[in-house]
Amino acid sequence: MSLLTVKNLSVSFHSDDGEERRAVKNVSFNVGCGEVVGLVGESGSGKSVTALSVLGLLPYPKAGHSFDSSIKFNGQELVGAEDKILRKVRGNEISFIFQEPMSSLNPLHKIGDQIAESLRQHRRISPKNADKEVERLLRLTGISQPEIRKKAYPFELSGGQRQRVMIAMAIANKPKLLIADEPTTALDVTIQAQIIDLLIELKQKLNMSILFISHDLKLVRQIADRVCVMKNGEIVEQGAVEDIFRQPQHDYTKLLVSASMLQNESRPQVSELIVKAENLRVSYPLKKNFLGRTTSYLNALDQVNLDIQCGECLGIVGESGSGKTTLGMALAGLIKVSGDIFYKKINMKSLSGKGKKALKQKMQIVFQDPYNSLNPRMTIEDIVSEGLIVHYPELSRAERRQRAAAVLEEVGLGAEVLRRYPHEFSGGQRQRIAIARALVLKPEFIIFDEPTSALDVTIQAQIIKLLQDIRRQRNITYLFISHDMKAVRAMADRIAVMKDGKIVELNTAAQIFTAPQNDYTKLLIEASL
Repeated sequence: MSLLTVKNLSVSFHSDDGEERRAVKNVSFNVGCGEVVGLVGESGSGKSVTALSVLGLLPYPKAGHSFDSSIKFNGQELVGAEDKILRKVRGNEISFIFQEPMSSLNPLHKIGDQIAESLRQHRRISPKNADKEVERLLRLTGISQPEIRKKAYPFELSGGQRQRVMIAMAIANKPKLLIADEPTTALDVTIQAQIIDLLIELKQKLNMSILFISHDLKLVRQIADRVCVMKNGEIVEQGAVEDIFRQPQHDYTKLLVSASMLQNESRPQVSELIVKAENLRVSYPLKKNFLGRTTSYLNALDQVNLDIQCGECLGIVGESGSGKTTLGMALAGLIKVSGDIFYKKINMKSLSGKGKKALKQKMQIVFQDPYNSLNPRMTIEDIVSEGLIVHYPELSRAERRQRAAAVLEEVGLGAEVLRRYPHEFSGGQRQRIAIARALVLKPEFIIFDEPTSALDVTIQAQIIKLLQDIRRQRNITYLFISHDMKAVRAMADRIAVMKDGKIVELNTAAQIFTAPQNDYTKLLIEASL
């Protein structure tokens, strides 16, 4: 019996000037009771728009459906349904895990309070029992010390931890259908495996159905019973998961499967140091006594020492909360840190205002979350060329536009996107814009914090190839932070493995993958296979 039936779903978006863009075209599929259906495809293929349509979360009235579009949940028509019907369904019978947790969590409230609020909205539960349930849900989703973490604000957590909070909120009310839109994108491989196991366990215990949206074909194969492949707003192929992956029929499906394999390239010999870090330490207060004095600290970085050589790519891997992103932010000078950081033998602490400005042009960072790193009020042209105004004031507007268009072409977009705004793009396309913004300044050293996490597999392969080409042509240096072991293996010359704010192993990529020494490194590699 079908729990969710989508029939002839079409979605169009209308711009202020009357232009119509069709995002989804005659999509039909169903999700049975207790079944997991995977929805795969590239960024912009219509996966997320299809999912948002189920709960009426599109920006109506700019978004609209064709007259014959139908979405039925338990026999109840949802297209055009009254708000009171949708409110009853949302968060109770159907839950949604969004791709970007920072856009969904309230930055002004503690995460425990936000999960408890979700519980109280749909269940009669006392504050004491709600508090216990919050801790249980956080523990289930892999967050350590839930009794402490529940008191944290979203900005105090890593990207992966924030996503796990969203998952805890989604499963809190034991929904009949869980729509998971890239739920493991920001998570490291060990937590990915735990979340997949958790979703499978919940599906079996609660007879819960799941619509699992992802560009990660490996994860879809692990969890899904059936798969729908989308391209340009249409489903081009659907069937049983093993049939799709072993004998794909459509050329596009074959391309997705083949693109999941990333190839490493031969790399130039490296020599002198470009970045050297000595005794880096970053601590955050966890507990205070009644006098307001801090009694407990969380060591995000604990005496980290690191050398990065000119022209190399150093990969940083580890679980969420291991200190990967904190290390990147520290090297970029974006957070206060104890210890010393040298850039080409110059201590960054000794730089004046002009020296710091020059260094910012040479050292760029691409953030994990493109939804929050791109200004929604600026056009793509203004976003990409903003740094040129600061560091190359002699350029005319036409010259800045020309450079912005060229670098957008490099990352797989084109000059036609210059006048558009971030909200008009998918998550993967936004990340490519963020990469273009960094590349346009021609930096010597780029810190990539999960640069391919939000990208589908074919674009991942293109971006990896692009970054390899740029590094080879410009002798540029990368710090590549990722939980995706395949991407790190394709990119990195050397790999540093982090756990609890420390580097527990540092070696060549070949040695890390073929002969890991640390037990934690072995666990990461096993989880990625």
